[in-house]
Amino acid sequence: MSDERILKFIADGMLGKLTRWLRILGYDIEYFKVLSDDLLIERAKEGQRILLTRDLELYQRAIAKGIRALYVEGNDEVERLAIVTLYFNLNLDVDVAISRCPKCNVIIELVSKEDIAGRVPEKTFKRYNEFWKCPKCEQIYWQGSHWIRIEETLNNVKRLLSGRRAHIFMSFKS
Repeated sequence: MSDERILKFIADGMLGKLTRWLRILGYDIEYFKVLSDDLLIERAKEGQRILLTRDLELYQRAIAKGIRALYVEGNDEVERLAIVTLYFNLNLDVDVAISRCPKCNVIIELVSKEDIAGRVPEKTFKRYNEFWKCPKCEQIYWQGSHWIRIEETLNNVKRLLSGRRAHIFMSFKS
């Protein structure tokens, strides 16, 4: 399977959590909490980005203008991520070499432990050896206890897709 992370997305203000998940997975996704529908459509067209939205009217307007778009339904982030994953055949494996900053959308970089000394809690510095930093906002990341929750969520998405693939496909692929 080819790496589909070449896809570029733009999301409306209702999909902030989904945006963070896609960035962690390495997908390039612009996100604006507040941006008019016209500007979202314009940015999608100019940047050749796929519009992800929970706004049916915005979705319909984008499609009418020839913009590739997906109306993202789902009751929670697991369902929303499953729908987007199924529709675009996304890779659900985290590869920190291509992961993006959940805040900035910039690919994070591996940094030496010495470079972040004094910038993370002392216990974290002693316990972990691998750290990544966003070159834009300088946020520092590591695979701490939250990593278990990340893996659990992604495993829940994978289980949902394997257990209900036909149902989700029929409901959301059209």
